[in-house]
Amino acid sequence: MTLPTSLPATFSPAAINGSQNSTNGTECAPGQQWTNTILAVYILLVAVLGIVFNVFVLMVFCLHKKACTVAEIYLSNLAAADLILVSCLPFWAVYAAKQFNWPFGAPMCQLITLSIVMNAHCSIYFLVLVSIDRYVALVHPLSHEKMRRPKYAKLGCLLVWVLGLLLSMPTLLYRETKLDGNRTICYMNYSSNVELLCEGMMIMFCFIIPISIISLCTFKIMQALNHRLNAQNMEHKATTLVLAVLVAFLVCWVPFHLVKMVEMFHIAKVLTGDRVKAILEICKQIVLYLAFFNSVLNPILYVIVGKKFRKKVKEVFKQWGIQRTATLSLGSVRSYLSRSDKAVSG
Repeated sequence: MTLPTSLPATFSPAAINGSQNSTNGTECAPGQQWTNTILAVYILLVAVLGIVFNVFVLMVFCLHKKACTVAEIYLSNLAAADLILVSCLPFWAVYAAKQFNWPFGAPMCQLITLSIVMNAHCSIYFLVLVSIDRYVALVHPLSHEKMRRPKYAKLGCLLVWVLGLLLSMPTLLYRETKLDGNRTICYMNYSSNVELLCEGMMIMFCFIIPISIISLCTFKIMQALNHRLNAQNMEHKATTLVLAVLVAFLVCWVPFHLVKMVEMFHIAKVLTGDRVKAILEICKQIVLYLAFFNSVLNPILYVIVGKKFRKKVKEVFKQWGIQRTATLSLGSVRSYLSRSDKAVSG
């Protein structure tokens, strides 16, 4: 459920034309230009909405007077990962709008791609931590209470960021730019064997293993919710939000990884043919657009499903209202005293 290292190759002109080694440099047809324009607008819209919504979520978590719970620490880090990811998308919107001519240079090609891939990797493992936390909270609420401490949650988040960087190293090593006719494309420069190895590792570490952990925890959570009707109301509310975020992530990212698994069979030449390759390229782009939207969907779920989060929002606005009133009152007092001093002096 993470962004694979071949993400930007999906947008390359070679991929669209059906050949990664294409160097014919032909211009896009008018229909393809319209497609690229619509793609650029879509990516930019996702970026703008994702930035606004995730900044809002982080502000609520950071400005609230009470310390974040363990689940909120994980969700705030998830929002941070989403924010960094969508902040890089405008570069890909420009890339698409310029008919996939990369204008930002080789270092930015590596940096932007690394940021997108790394934060997609981090997102899945933050959800793994969230799933484990909900499992412990509902299935083993007493025996593992010491594990559910904020300091351990922060340490877990730090380890996830490091893991995300390590899993993104192929992007740093193989991402390059090259001339493709009259265009400069940002692509992964590796052989089929290396590509097969990297994609296989990504599917294992960022799809099969995390999905297995999340599925097991979710199954146990649902069992606990059915058998423990007297569980604390707060835990139920937190678990409902977490389950909604998990379902949204699964809906948005599982199709992408399923397509990538099929693509691995094509790379290994188990599936062959130009028609298979063309269908895969179309499917990759469709499921990729769906995956991008997950970074916008999460903050919306916080507001719709998260009753506790809505309560935090109200309390934060109330804090702002009190501070604003106090500031205005102080300003009025200072203004009154200043006028009084001038009257006495006069």
